Amino acid sequence: MKIVVMDGKGVNPGDMSWKQIQQFGELIVYERTASEEIIDHVGDAEIVLTNKTVFDEDTIAKLKNVKYIGLLATGYNVVDLKAASKRGIVVTNIPAYSTDSVAQMTFAHILNVTNHVDHYARASRDGEWSRCPDFCYWDKPLVELAGKTIGIIGLGNIGMKVANIALNFGMNVIAYTSKEPKELPNGINKASIDNILSDSDIISLHCPLTKQTRELINKDSIAKMKRSVIVVNTGRGPLVNEEDVANALHNGLIGAYCADVMCSEPPSADNPLFVEQNAYITPHVAWASKEARIRLMDIAEKNIHSFLSGKPINVVNI
Repeated sequence: MKIVVMDGKGVNPGDMSWKQIQQFGELIVYERTASEEIIDHVGDAEIVLTNKTVFDEDTIAKLKNVKYIGLLATGYNVVDLKAASKRGIVVTNIPAYSTDSVAQMTFAHILNVTNHVDHYARASRDGEWSRCPDFCYWDKPLVELAGKTIGIIGLGNIGMKVANIALNFGMNVIAYTSKEPKELPNGINKASIDNILSDSDIISLHCPLTKQTRELINKDSIAKMKRSVIVVNTGRGPLVNEEDVANALHNGLIGAYCADVMCSEPPSADNPLFVEQNAYITPHVAWASKEARIRLMDIAEKNIHSFLSGKPINVVNI
């Protein structure tokens, strides 16, 4: 059994072992694979593991012996599922491994905006507090989360975790979700998109990227928001129109935009968000705690074992 990892550097930069996967056969791990290298790197492997390397219809048609494509991620848009099914290739993903880490990053962004943690740490290093005649120093307003309304779009594992954290902060939680009101825990109220946009002090995006949700945040939806709103995107970059968000920040139409994902990754250096003072962008690392990556590897092992046992789990191309 030959196994190839197409882009192992992103998941395991060297702080973990691949022994869990090696137990199933001969393993080759490539740090990265460019599009023109895919077929050569796959070779005659039967099992392929990929994080962001794209397997489109044309690529899948050229695969020789591949029987299984295991995604080292939750999202599976990088694989043409129909093409894989036609070739009899099983495709699996890694669900729910990063819930705690992404929810934590969501609030790291929120708290950085409301409490200006990075700003005040920098100010202290620069001597602002030392030069201040008072016992405390502040030049930006601090905002208490208790009593504020957070609107959550998408109430899956991560969205629900964010909602529960918000409740513990004493926030009012409203959510756009397919779940019925009776299915929601106490304190979480179902709302329409328009209600989310108009009533929220914070809007947090946790929905999948679909035709309906692509550029959900745009100049028209922004026009319905409070000018002080904090928009947080730890879901998918294309859930927002980045140019519209940059324009809104520049013109004071929203308070802040926080994102761990962007429409193009890595982003262009001239992305308009990078020049906006109230845009806070982290480089797609919300999922990347070691704890989350250990869970990812554990699930990847179980996925392969189940496939080889004839009872595949976490299959996404049924």
